Amino acid sequence: MPRSDHSSDSSSSASYDSDEDYRLAQKEWNESLEELHQLALVLLLPWVGKYFGRKCSYWLYDRYTRVGLGKSFFMGEKPLAWTFFSR
Repeated sequence: MPRSDHSSDSSSSASYDSDEDYRLAQKEWNESLEELHQLALVLLLPWVGKYFGRKCSYWLYDRYTRVGLGKSFFMGEKPLAWTFFSR
């Protein structure tokens, strides 16, 4: 009988160890995800913003050189009503 009690203690101890290992692994995984998140915010987001900011500024400058800075720059080259009635 004492032998069976000893085996049940070792199995519960092994179960406890595996649960603790699982919690530790989950904690490390969450920390790694947080580090990747911080990396994306610090490195990738400014780079992407810089890229699209330049694209937008080149597009706006091209539109300014073609149309000028007036109503047509903001509203379009043709009046809006003209596009509906021209069909």
